[in-house]
Amino acid sequence: MTQAPESIAPTPDAIVNASTLKQWLDRESVLLIDVREPIEYADEYIPGAISHPLSQFDPYGIAPQPGQKLVLYCQSGKRSARAADRLSAAGFTDITQLQSGLNAWKARSYPLSKSQDTPISLFRQVQIVAGSLVLLGTIVGATVSPWGLLLSGFVGAGLAFAGITNTCAMGLLLAKLPYNQRAGQNWK
Repeated sequence: MTQAPESIAPTPDAIVNASTLKQWLDRESVLLIDVREPIEYADEYIPGAISHPLSQFDPYGIAPQPGQKLVLYCQSGKRSARAADRLSAAGFTDITQLQSGLNAWKARSYPLSKSQDTPISLFRQVQIVAGSLVLLGTIVGATVSPWGLLLSGFVGAGLAFAGITNTCAMGLLLAKLPYNQRAGQNWK
């Protein structure tokens, strides 16, 4: 196990906006860590970012070079905050997060990279599974038993909850499938 670097100056919980991060990346003074799941990383990521999914996050696997800023990001900022907490608990003292995550980067129309052999996006996978479950529940409810409609209602409630909380349990489950886990590992 690698020790947390001691040469990093203490400025915990720093936030950086997308334009400042872009300047730092242009100067190559950043170790940029993407904490989203491999399928999300494979679909689109900030050029130069390294994938360290939160679900498998090991703070001791991160080693910024002297003079490098350590910057974490996810889609919106929630998962990067949890990764920052883990790094802090491991002794890291200079941890920066991209404010509003990849959403902020995309809002500025900054460049993104993408794997050429990535499976379909996690969002589309959720749409396919949720839509299929709603259709199945409706068919069973109309032809076999009205209790089948509960499946459609359950999926609808799950989608509403996902929209309200910006947390999708189905997406998290689908991200754990083997083909989605392998997606971002070829160019880590």
